[in-house]
Amino acid sequence: MQREIEKGVRILKNGGVVAFPTDTVYGLGADAFNSWAVERIYEIKNRPKHLQLPLLIADTPQLTAMADPIPEIAWFLARRFWPGGLTLVLPKADSLPTCLSTGPGIAVRVPNHPICLALIHRLGNPIIGTSANVSGQPAALTADEVRQQLGEKIDFIINGGKCPGGRESTVVDVTRESPLILRQGIIPSYEIDKAYKEYLELNQPQKVLRLFGDPR
Repeated sequence: MQREIEKGVRILKNGGVVAFPTDTVYGLGADAFNSWAVERIYEIKNRPKHLQLPLLIADTPQLTAMADPIPEIAWFLARRFWPGGLTLVLPKADSLPTCLSTGPGIAVRVPNHPICLALIHRLGNPIIGTSANVSGQPAALTADEVRQQLGEKIDFIINGGKCPGGRESTVVDVTRESPLILRQGIIPSYEIDKAYKEYLELNQPQKVLRLFGDPR
């Protein structure tokens, strides 16, 4: 597996596109700062250009380079669910290339899978972390499923066995006053709701009374 990871990193550094296992489903990755490689992912997936591509980062501190400003609720949810199956949509940092998102937001996640994290660490940049499938088709859980959908369109597939999660990440928009679940995924909505209530209880007790009713 070490050789496969090293080969994957070399391909990413040269602007290639690699499929790899994550803790949720197989991902389709490229160097997030290589606009040509990012463009290829849109073409490979047949993904509409107005839909942003999520980023995978190695740890929570890297979030400061991806988003600005970062709401306190984002830090709270990150501490609770990262590494893991939560993708946060945050205000995009001005320094990010426009190829990653034409809008004001950017989607970011810290995965919980050693192969995926090794790629990010060794590349030295965030990587695209969209699902390794044709848009609108089922997410791939094995390397064979990736191959069946994408075939020779991609440069390399790292076969790490079946993904343990089996579902895509849960996507939560934290750019608004209250978090909004954009996609229900591997983390149930009630876990997000529970975490948000705890956040309010710690930071905005008066708002908790308005949202959940005065217990008196």
